[in-house]
Amino acid sequence: METKPFIYDLDLEALTELMRAWGEPAYRARQIWHGLYQNLWSSPEEFTNLPAALRQKLAEGVRFTSLAPAQVLQSSDGETVKTLFRLPDGRAIEAVLMEYDNQRRTLCISSQAGCAMGCVFCATGQMGFQRNLTSGEIVEQVLYYARQLRAENERVTNVVLMGMGEPFHNYDNTLAAIDRLNHPEGMNLGARRFTISTVGLVPAIRRFAEEKRQINLAISLHAAVDAERSALLPVNRRYPITELIEVVREYIEKTGRRVTFEFALINEVNDTPENARALGRLLKGLLCHVNVIPLNPTKKFSGQATTRARADAFCAELEKYGIPCTVRMRRGIDIQAGCGQLATEYQK
Repeated sequence: METKPFIYDLDLEALTELMRAWGEPAYRARQIWHGLYQNLWSSPEEFTNLPAALRQKLAEGVRFTSLAPAQVLQSSDGETVKTLFRLPDGRAIEAVLMEYDNQRRTLCISSQAGCAMGCVFCATGQMGFQRNLTSGEIVEQVLYYARQLRAENERVTNVVLMGMGEPFHNYDNTLAAIDRLNHPEGMNLGARRFTISTVGLVPAIRRFAEEKRQINLAISLHAAVDAERSALLPVNRRYPITELIEVVREYIEKTGRRVTFEFALINEVNDTPENARALGRLLKGLLCHVNVIPLNPTKKFSGQATTRARADAFCAELEKYGIPCTVRMRRGIDIQAGCGQLATEYQK
């Protein structure tokens, strides 16, 4: 049985081709595009700028949603909202809205259902890989929250691909989604407002460097020594630290852009002064910044979060090597805001 195309899977060119196939003038595609991404309309009935016959074609010929909110949780401080979405095939993904006092409204979105990387402390990694999200399913997570924020006279300011999945394992769909949201005739969310976080897929980072995009790059590092990193991130056995740092150097040389390294601090595992010194030696001289964040505990990993005092000491040690370091506070602990935690419960 033929399935209807999902409208957010279509770029402007594909939407124009669809209009031609339906015998409609090409300019109708731009009208629909503006409705989707500027007006944030979510159903055919809202497109009152179109003839009734075309609205009917849209209703019958394309799908306007792929995500069904199944659960919404708000943190006790009111600053973090997590939504569990059910996909048409029954899979579940998550997206999180984080509000900051300076009017920054950051979305943390998913690129896959499940994840193949198997990071031992990550709830999504513990699920295993289920499937890639389509570009439209990535886009729709942003539009879902954009509509809510608009109702409050606010807007999405930043998007981080740090939810469920490894974005570079779904490279084409992830970048297509960002291109759609970045489109000057659509939402026009600047490329530098996006951050892609990767565990370190070396070929994908090299490809990303060649494309010289303005999107921010973050590397989930978590250890500075191969044996320690491989124990936490199995991908390190395929792409060890020397290869990863080499491709990061290539990226910086080609783009001139700073790289962020993410470091989840696990109490008495990777949070000692010696761990910080090893990281300092590894990264010294790189155009980079390190974010350390106390571990978000998961049920299948016994490690515990470091203390704030140990995190501060770690940063202080690292800064002796000339590497800027920030302690990031965990958000939404009371609502299981770490990626994959709700979906794991949902799919039991």
